[in-house]
Amino acid sequence: MMNCQSDHNAPVRVLVTGGSGLVGRAIQHVVREEGGAKEGEEWIFLSSKDANLMNVDQTRAIFEKHRPTHVIHLAAMVGGLFKNMKYNLDFWRNNIYINDNVLQAAHDVGVVKVVSCLSTCIFPDKTTYPIDETMIHNGPPHESNFGYAYAKRMIDVHNRACFQQHGHCYTAVIPTNVFGPHDNFSIEDGHVLPGLIHKVYIAQIGEEDEVSIKEAADAVVEALGFKGEVVHDTSKADGQFKKTASNAKLRRYLPDFTFTPFKQALKETCDWFVANYDSARK
Repeated sequence: MMNCQSDHNAPVRVLVTGGSGLVGRAIQHVVREEGGAKEGEEWIFLSSKDANLMNVDQTRAIFEKHRPTHVIHLAAMVGGLFKNMKYNLDFWRNNIYINDNVLQAAHDVGVVKVVSCLSTCIFPDKTTYPIDETMIHNGPPHESNFGYAYAKRMIDVHNRACFQQHGHCYTAVIPTNVFGPHDNFSIEDGHVLPGLIHKVYIAQIGEEDEVSIKEAADAVVEALGFKGEVVHDTSKADGQFKKTASNAKLRRYLPDFTFTPFKQALKETCDWFVANYDSARK
């Protein structure tokens, strides 16, 4: 079992890749607006404008420039169901490049700890529920996004190998169906909830609960006050039918963690999208 205890006493410098995305912006908010940083910590949030992490030289240069002690690795090529189905090779290659470059650069500059962000799409398509962290490699992922899913799985393999060979504390978390302000609200390339929010807005011009697509659509309609007809197009591909994930391990580590109720989170996201429509990613 990996031991991530550290005697590191030097000043902490945390580098966040993907710092301009949904999760990166949320961490920025906690660190800068809610007092989430400890005294003496330095936080650096990178975006694709700072470096192309698919390029090994640019990745090495940005790590040499900042020389972080800790890394939160969020950067990835991401997209919704249809984009994944169309570009599985691109999702595989580009994410493999990003992840290998980041983890190797972290090793090269002596990073103490790396926490990478995975996805529930890495879990086997055919499985038992609820799924948990021990089941990642128990079978192939859903065919629709196998390129992205396998690339994300390889972070777990890379982390294990780094610990075995170098004793590095590189680990990962698997958030479930993350959404909120600063998401990608593209109807074509976004995920379900932000895409639905954008659709309904145009038309009208881990939580403990499991939510169906219909329930999610109904909640978006309610949050935006849409009065028109909702049509469920069953001719389109579904993707993975079900991904009920266990949050038991999170509860053990953070027993007092409070989840935002689904409808409240959705309403806040809808309000943010309406207020920031001109500048939101879409």
